[in-house]
Amino acid sequence: MRVLHVVENLNGGSVETWLARMLAHARKRQVDVDWTFYCAVGQSGAKDEEVRALGAGVIHSPVPIGRKWAFVRAMRAELQRGKYDVLHCHHDLVSGVYLVAAVGLRISKRIVHVHNADEDVLTPSILKQLIMRPVLRRTCLMMADRIVGNSNHSLYTFIAGRDRRTGVDIVQYLGVDSTRFEVATGDRLGFRRDLSLAEDSRILLFAGRMVPEKNPVFAVDVLAEMRQLDPTTVGVFVGAGSLEEVVRQRCGELGLGNFVRFLGWRDDVPEVMCCSDWFILPHPEHPMEGFGIAVVEAQLAGLRMLLSRGILDDPLLPTASFRRLALSDGPKIWGQAAMELAQHPAASRADALAALRQSPFEMDTALSNLLSLHK
Repeated sequence: MRVLHVVENLNGGSVETWLARMLAHARKRQVDVDWTFYCAVGQSGAKDEEVRALGAGVIHSPVPIGRKWAFVRAMRAELQRGKYDVLHCHHDLVSGVYLVAAVGLRISKRIVHVHNADEDVLTPSILKQLIMRPVLRRTCLMMADRIVGNSNHSLYTFIAGRDRRTGVDIVQYLGVDSTRFEVATGDRLGFRRDLSLAEDSRILLFAGRMVPEKNPVFAVDVLAEMRQLDPTTVGVFVGAGSLEEVVRQRCGELGLGNFVRFLGWRDDVPEVMCCSDWFILPHPEHPMEGFGIAVVEAQLAGLRMLLSRGILDDPLLPTASFRRLALSDGPKIWGQAAMELAQHPAASRADALAALRQSPFEMDTALSNLLSLHK
């Protein structure tokens, strides 16, 4: 079964990272998969060689996706050359473009995988967005054999109020690899020394892209309020993005420069999480987050979580220690909530890992569900 996964590019995004982990897990379980990744952004990615080492193909589009018809022709040529059995598109509404490239070809299964509810259509023009969203949505609903949401909210947003079609519109949760949390040392003292932080520092962690849809500036404002209540509180930001400089500037304005560390993208996020105290995700409430793997991972690390109302229940395990608040409550209320959470023990890593093994996020279960889509 030859599968072409169409992604943005293999450069550390959550979707691509998840697919790379699922590929590695398939190899670990000696499950034979024949996957090729077609990267719509025609640039090399940080995970290209990792994926190739796992036996998958990586193809970069020779044409920018902005040149839509030339892009479609180039992708169609690859679909014909590779004789793929399954076209698995991971670009939400933009997947409609990939389905057009496959019109009339002998492909047994066409899948649109919906990973968030942002409904981005890759154009800054408001008018073009208004025109393209319904066109691309209709294309996906008419031409895909299956629409797969990574949460109920993602799926319902995508099908836009239509009734779910039995066996066609389905939800499959993403697999979360717990291995790195099982072996993480959680050397809190060593981590603080490496970052030149006081040994008794309590860490508020933001981990993810520093972009508007993750709202990192709000996290800075919450940190400032937390320091008013407990001066041992510091902030650690893992990730990068368009708002990174804005976040740094806000830290400077609030006098937090000496109490925040920016680590960029890290390969040891489980270790960082296991050395922290709180995890914050102030996602905007509209549109809501589809499914946050980082939320599950924070629970595996035993972190107390501050979540906006833009985060739904789907990623929460029964052991979760969290407060969900409205952004309109303001940073002061968020800071108070963090301190209230700290007054109670967080769930142990052992309990969280046990809960994960009984959930649909467990890797064997998620791999089986993913492969069932291709049959």
